[in-house]
Amino acid sequence: MALSLLLSASVLLVSSTFADHAVASSLPFTNTTTPQTNASTPHTHAPIKLIDSSVIAHDDGCVHLPIVHSTNVNHFSKKRGVQLQLANRSDIAYYAQLSIGTPPQPVFVQLDTGSFELWVNPDCATVQGADAAFCQQVGRYDGNTSSTAKSLGTTKTLKYGIGTANITYFEDTITLAGTATALQAVQFGVATATEDTFSGILGIGYGKGIATKYKNFVDQLVAQNAIRAKAYTLALGSKEEKEGVIVFGGVDPSKFAGPLAKLPIIDANNAPDQVPRFWVDMNSIAITPPNNNTKVYEGSNMPVFLDSGSTMTLLPPDLAATIAKDFGADKEDDNGFYRIDCGLTEMNGTLDFAFNGLKIRVPYKEMIREVPSNPPACFLGITPSKKFTLLGDTFLRSAYVVFDLETDSIWMTQASSCGSTPAALGSVNDLSMVVGACGLTAEPAVTVSSAGGTTATPGVGGTGTGSDTNGASATVSSAVIPASPPGATSAGGSPVTSSSSRCRPMVAVVLAFAVLTLVNMG
Repeated sequence: MALSLLLSASVLLVSSTFADHAVASSLPFTNTTTPQTNASTPHTHAPIKLIDSSVIAHDDGCVHLPIVHSTNVNHFSKKRGVQLQLANRSDIAYYAQLSIGTPPQPVFVQLDTGSFELWVNPDCATVQGADAAFCQQVGRYDGNTSSTAKSLGTTKTLKYGIGTANITYFEDTITLAGTATALQAVQFGVATATEDTFSGILGIGYGKGIATKYKNFVDQLVAQNAIRAKAYTLALGSKEEKEGVIVFGGVDPSKFAGPLAKLPIIDANNAPDQVPRFWVDMNSIAITPPNNNTKVYEGSNMPVFLDSGSTMTLLPPDLAATIAKDFGADKEDDNGFYRIDCGLTEMNGTLDFAFNGLKIRVPYKEMIREVPSNPPACFLGITPSKKFTLLGDTFLRSAYVVFDLETDSIWMTQASSCGSTPAALGSVNDLSMVVGACGLTAEPAVTVSSAGGTTATPGVGGTGTGSDTNGASATVSSAVIPASPPGATSAGGSPVTSSSSRCRPMVAVVLAFAVLTLVNMG
């Protein structure tokens, strides 16, 4: 049961199409190739409304879509909130809306950087409670009512960390709200049977020739000239915001502060599971309680992959247990979770994840899963795993991440929010010049070899110093941030309101920041 609570989309041991042996992977495998000409499920669910395209305009080379939290009552019913239990998973997943077919049929799909294929139409009868209620609201696709639908007559079984989906491949038009043109003949799966899944999945990992035999969704955006740069940026948004943004082919400088640090993606041949995921090297994890006595955890230097389809962050058991102890949890519960005091969500401490050139501070509130049960229950957003080390949604809510599939790089910095100014990338080379618009000081990069001092607790703090084993101070380098653009404010001010949500050319954004920097220097 514990595993089913950890992962909503991503990881399972399966045989990879592009690997020579069984690996820990979200790659599906082909079970059969039985032709099926009528694989779509009858449309028995109430239709959902299209997101208003008038407020999601796009420029050539950039497509941006809202990331909707399942707790956002503007898109999903209020009724499900009273039923939430720890066993439900749909309450902390992140969705984008696609419109498939002619005429368009709106469908919400879960965004998953840890898998590679798009599929729709989960069987809601295989999930229970709030997950089942949510499943009824994500929308359905019916190929029989689309004039542009084409069944490819082949099937596959996709297996994930939890759940499975038996799909038949279709091709159809996919419209993205506000775009001038639709993507034509995009291949995706229509489920004929699913188990323990509450929504379809939009896998946005590697595609053709790497993880799939056909062009996946990201491949098609490039192939059909919807975007110029084969990269996308992810800003999940905080718990309070309940909405983020994904920008294909561009960035949104109003969702972060400072420059982006570039991290190489570890090649699949050298990755821990030998699967083409978004693996990067993490230098350390530290805890900074409210008293600012930072403690760095020993054994936290390791490869991790970034997985928006995982609700939790998975770490080796010894490391997870040590962190949990600092949050007041001496052991796991029967489901493999660390139950902690909900009062920690009100404290100003952070868990700090250091990489080469940057550090992401995750506030306690974002790292803690709050279950609105009676009485309320809270759980640390880190769980132990002997198989995987991944940074899931409990980490990603605090990071702004660019997935660069051209140079196999991750560009990342601290997430913030001061408006909406999506901008198109002419090429991935533009990323080295991008500076976030929010008026925050970039987090300095900290280099450490291991922890110093004693155990630090989130509420009280220990005597850890953050120095290395020789007692020397950590090496710190600071980044210089240009001033915010006109209309933007610092973190304590009011957010920017953009007069238009159209993607702007990146060169204009870079020039604007350069001018502001020169003005400030003068």
